[in-house]
Amino acid sequence: MQIKYFQDTDTLLINFNDNFVYETKDINENTLVELDENGNVVSMTFEHAKSVADVNAISYQQLATA
Repeated sequence: MQIKYFQDTDTLLINFNDNFVYETKDINENTLVELDENGNVVSMTFEHAKSVADVNAISYQQLATA
């Protein structure tokens, strides 16, 4: 999984895997979701990312299982 923020275009790209992109869906005018042939999410793109997320405070946390 990779998270990339392109400051010059204010675009946030989240890649969940490297599967082949079969279809792209527009969720709204600023959000795209790419799906593989089985309908699994490959990536999400957010245009004008600062309006939907605090891109300066991205963090990752893996929680232990019991």
